[in-house]
Amino acid sequence: MGMSLFITTVLGFIPPNYAATGVAFVSFAVASCALVMRFWKPPSSDSRWVVVYKVVSALAQARGWNACAYQPDRKALMIPVSTSRSDAADTLGLKSDNTRP
Repeated sequence: MGMSLFITTVLGFIPPNYAATGVAFVSFAVASCALVMRFWKPPSSDSRWVVVYKVVSALAQARGWNACAYQPDRKALMIPVSTSRSDAADTLGLKSDNTRP
């Protein structure tokens, strides 16, 4: 309840046309970044574009299942479903709780 009261109070000071413009700008930025993420091949981990890639990815809200399989600081490995996660983690030299299916 405290947060909604805060938001209501703050929005009371912002004229409606400015709030609408702000929402439209944020929506356009998120949609544009999502479109860019659809076609941008992730850079290598030592590239100078890694920071830009991570910012665009964050704005596109590409996290979890929506994230690209290949990322600058992560390894992607296609393995059969029947393979144990702990065996695959041992092969890569990772802790099994740091891996995702």
